[in-house]
Amino acid sequence: MPIILAIETSSELASVALLRGESVISRVSSGVRTHSQSVLPMVQELLAEAGIALKDCDAIAFGSGPGSFTGVRTACGIAQGLAFGGNLPVVPVVTLDAMALACHQRHGAAEVLAVLDARMGEVYWAQYRFADGAAPVPVLPPALSAPEAVQPQGAPVACGNGLSAYAEAFAGGGLAGMMSEVMPHAEQIAQLAAIALAAGRTVTAAEAQPLYLRNKIAYTQAERRDMAAAKAAEGGA
Repeated sequence: MPIILAIETSSELASVALLRGESVISRVSSGVRTHSQSVLPMVQELLAEAGIALKDCDAIAFGSGPGSFTGVRTACGIAQGLAFGGNLPVVPVVTLDAMALACHQRHGAAEVLAVLDARMGEVYWAQYRFADGAAPVPVLPPALSAPEAVQPQGAPVACGNGLSAYAEAFAGGGLAGMMSEVMPHAEQIAQLAAIALAAGRTVTAAEAQPLYLRNKIAYTQAERRDMAAAKAAEGGA
């Protein structure tokens, strides 16, 4: 049975999980330290609790996004460092997939809409179906849009903090239920990574990349100056 170390830092919650066969243990940190400071101590705690070393793992998994720009970069960077150090493969897992699996496990939902607050008046979202297997099957792939533009098929159970961040937009959406507390967690990242590992869907540490849906994350100082100058020119015209 595989041993997988998983990292998830795409939201305000940072989590680390260690999957050994059917058993999973985890640690969570929220608001005490920055994600970059909290993850490695949690990794060390889990390995010590399990009585194993990093090299005993079969793969390193991480929540690849979408999510916080800094958060997904942090998870990717730490996963790469651990994978290089342990000479291990990496399994990137889409955070919305993990949210959908958590909603399915907790509430038994067969149709799930995952909605993650993307800030800037937008949400990351995707819809999934659960059939015979444990893995979510995408119905609508991950997308970035205004909350009002989210158009699910049928009446799925919705999860994620996007529901509470934009409550008015989802109030009359014909959803079967809303579970805003369900967020990406390393436990589901590890479980989905085990499925991917068994199927040979891994990458090298050098190949690991975050998943970005927003093309423009931030403007450079020069771009900001140009935009300010353009607005000033428009005002004077």
